[in-house]
Amino acid sequence: MSRRGRVTIGVLIGVFVLFTLLGWGVNAWTDWLWFDEVRYTQVFTGVLATRLLLFLVIGVGMALIVAGNLWLAYRLRPRMRPHSAEQATLERYRMLLSPRLGSWIALAAAVVGLFAGLSAQSRWSQWLLFRNGGDFGVKDPEFGIDVGFYVFQLPFWRYLLGVGFTAVVLALLGALAVHYVFGGVRLQGVGDRMTNAARAHLSSLVAVFVLLKAVAYVLDRRAMLLEYNEGAKLYGAGYADVNALLPAKEILAWISVLVALAIIVFSNAVMRNLVWPGISLALLGVSAVAIGGIYPWAVQTFEVKPSARDKEAPYIERSIKATRTAFSLEGTKTTPYAASNLVPPASLATDTSVVQNIRLLDPQLVSETYTQLQQVRGFYDFGSKLDIDRYSVKDKTSDYVVGVREINYGELTDQQSNWINRHTVYTHGYGLVAAPANQVVCGGQPYFVSGFLGEKAQEACSSPAEEIPAQQPRIYYGERMEPGDYAIVGQNGDRNVEFDRPTSTGGEQYYTYTGEGGVKIGSFPRRLLYSIKEQEPNFLLSEAVNENSKLLYVRNPRDRVEKVAPFLTLDGDPYPAVVNGRVLWIIDGYTTAATYPYAERVNLQAETTDELTGRGTFQLARENVNYIRNSVKATVDAYDGTVKLYSYDDTDPVLKAWNKAFGGDLVLPKGDIPAELAEHFRYPADMFKVQRNLLTKFHVTDPGDFYSGQDFWQVPNVPDAPDSGQKQPPYYLFTQFPGQEGPRFQLTSAVTPNGRQNLAALVSGSYVDGKPQLEVLELPDQTRISGPTQVHQQMTNNGDIRQQLNLLSSNQAQVQYGNLLSLPFADGMLYVEPVYVKSSNQDAYPLLQKVLLSYGDGGSYVVLANNLNDGIKQLVEQGKRAPNNNPPPSTDDNDTTTPPPTGGDNNATPPPMSGDLAQAAARVQTAIAEVKAAQTSGDFERYGRALKALDEAMSAFQQAQAAAGGSGNPAPSGSVSPPAPTSPAPTPSG
Repeated sequence: MSRRGRVTIGVLIGVFVLFTLLGWGVNAWTDWLWFDEVRYTQVFTGVLATRLLLFLVIGVGMALIVAGNLWLAYRLRPRMRPHSAEQATLERYRMLLSPRLGSWIALAAAVVGLFAGLSAQSRWSQWLLFRNGGDFGVKDPEFGIDVGFYVFQLPFWRYLLGVGFTAVVLALLGALAVHYVFGGVRLQGVGDRMTNAARAHLSSLVAVFVLLKAVAYVLDRRAMLLEYNEGAKLYGAGYADVNALLPAKEILAWISVLVALAIIVFSNAVMRNLVWPGISLALLGVSAVAIGGIYPWAVQTFEVKPSARDKEAPYIERSIKATRTAFSLEGTKTTPYAASNLVPPASLATDTSVVQNIRLLDPQLVSETYTQLQQVRGFYDFGSKLDIDRYSVKDKTSDYVVGVREINYGELTDQQSNWINRHTVYTHGYGLVAAPANQVVCGGQPYFVSGFLGEKAQEACSSPAEEIPAQQPRIYYGERMEPGDYAIVGQNGDRNVEFDRPTSTGGEQYYTYTGEGGVKIGSFPRRLLYSIKEQEPNFLLSEAVNENSKLLYVRNPRDRVEKVAPFLTLDGDPYPAVVNGRVLWIIDGYTTAATYPYAERVNLQAETTDELTGRGTFQLARENVNYIRNSVKATVDAYDGTVKLYSYDDTDPVLKAWNKAFGGDLVLPKGDIPAELAEHFRYPADMFKVQRNLLTKFHVTDPGDFYSGQDFWQVPNVPDAPDSGQKQPPYYLFTQFPGQEGPRFQLTSAVTPNGRQNLAALVSGSYVDGKPQLEVLELPDQTRISGPTQVHQQMTNNGDIRQQLNLLSSNQAQVQYGNLLSLPFADGMLYVEPVYVKSSNQDAYPLLQKVLLSYGDGGSYVVLANNLNDGIKQLVEQGKRAPNNNPPPSTDDNDTTTPPPTGGDNNATPPPMSGDLAQAAARVQTAIAEVKAAQTSGDFERYGRALKALDEAMSAFQQAQAAAGGSGNPAPSGSVSPPAPTSPAPTPSG
């Protein structure tokens, strides 16, 4: 290469390095300024120092190992080499390498060290836990080792072992290449193919590799408690693992030590060749296959599989116990709930603990209503889903649907979107808008009680004054903020330039930010710095940036907490609350681990995805965990961006380790949580979803029953769209369940038996005296109480109700269904589902028009009322007209049961049916409901499937009827005889 070419390449490399270092330096400097603003510089310095330490130690260590072996191979080269064509060919390479061999070795080692260091610096979290982790106070059931070893120590030991394997392999390959080039290893010629020095060097590296394999076998014995047990379909070592694979790993570890010694001794002291070392390695491979593979397989196949239920029982019990501990399920309070009352009781009309608190507003549907009625300006936005919280107003606590009026930069017009307007004028939103969740006014609108743009509400359908006042209602930090949505605040002179809110006189009010948040950018170096970071010259050229200016960035509350506490997994649904006159965002933070022995491993993204994911809630990352704690409650001030982390689980060892790693004062103790803030804490949604999904299996604690899987549950699909495959989200309620002393704000979900649609249990999560409490109301196994999907179908397919719903959806309007609430009441089940109507006009929004209610098994007592009070009265009236007050049915298959009458009919009570016959009749009725639903939808493929299912249900009913003493002919008087389905509608619209 010519001198000019070398200079050109050098200049290009220099420019590349300069811009790379400049970009890294700008990002590091601006990150430091941001962390200094939020007063969490210990996180920035702690993570950065740990990354640099690992980069240097691992990178330099790997480079030295590789360089040392390359240099040693060169020093051990033979002085005299026999003449051969091979050596003549290699001479040109020796002539190229020898003059600058040190430079070539340094270059190779530097490349290896660079990549090793880059890989190592990403392990900063494992190192910090390794160094600061403590004990869990729980020992694993096999070795009696504290769980802290698996969570804090094992992951980093396994990483170091991988680094060791990589270093030895690279050193071996490099040394072999140097020995070959310089004649220590030959492929041609007379005499030995390898010199004594080369053989000693290479055999020693192979022996080190085998010794590392022995260490790997020892660690594998511990890691077996984390592997999947195919026989029991659970995580953790099973019978074959403990009784065959575990001793096999120990034997293989000792064999590896012997093989390593044999390689060194036979290669250099006895045989002085590689024949016996090769045989030793081959024997190690055969032993690994036979002892570590074939033998455990034989035990699993011929000993475990024929009697897996008994053999795996102790290990299934270990997995159940570990899973319930790792996911905080061991304290779940399970209460039997017969749900035997099928008749609406008169107490419904006078109840004050459940009925008065029934939530009618669906936070997903009424978001459009909030936007249309409270938006005021097109660039204000409430998001696609609102939140549920509770407040005490006028000495009464109830739940409210709340939303924050934020700036949505995507809705600015072209004129408003220039740089000045976007970043210096439209800087913030205004107000937390709230409405009682159980109240509607003005034809189905929410009754707004806060978040008014003026001193008093201008709408006639709102409260006359703020009932939830915020002393500082401006929203500079919110969920609608994207990474590039920064704001420049701070006035130059007396002129306010930030748009604040419209006034009652039709004008506009302007404002200047006075909060503590933001990074000062008044000086020229700061303006230049952020001009480079944002690639925006206006930081230097615009007069809007002055000596008083501050830059607000990282404005999404979830992003701010994630940056301050990168070790936390954050809940996907932050929510706002007015606390001491300020609007705060509250975010639940989880500490997680993936190495808790014997615990079930779940994927957070898969377990938390449901209908609302991506519609106002963030989707979690694909993180596999087998331990989780809601250990942190984080808050972000919506005005000045102040971030605070509060410990909510002081006993969590993982949080203790992280807090210790960052100086011990990163997370504030639980005692520092303000009482008014604690009143707005709610059971976290994503944590509840994970626990609910695990409870569908792990509510079964008997190993034999767990293995059979007959009592497993499942989470039902969305009731009004069961074919979508999306799971029904849990819902927040302020209500009282049986066994509770008073109304609580709790997260609730219904579950159904696996493969069926009737109701199995209600799972709820709430806080009792500041501690999380999971509760399960479990229905009898043979209950006929319908689940959410069945209830929705039965209510909407009722003849009279279907006619009214069709009228609501006529005239270019659309019927939308809100949350279907399953409420236990008076030893029965009350179901409530609000019905919204949205016209097809432009800018239309949903209005609550009707309320669907049902009591009992879901289809016997059903009403569609104009409001909740009327619906309750109608249900009570139907209950009063029930003949003989319909005695509760028995759940014993040998007993008889009397089906309740439908609607408000006064027909005579049918004669009793056997349990099998009643179940067959219920299956027929379900099939008929599906036929009607398919007919209404106009989906002919679904209609065909429904007809086939009805035919099968009819056959099963006739067989049950014959077994009960009847005939195969149509059912006699008093038995259930399903009506024939009508012909399908000719078109979907029909």
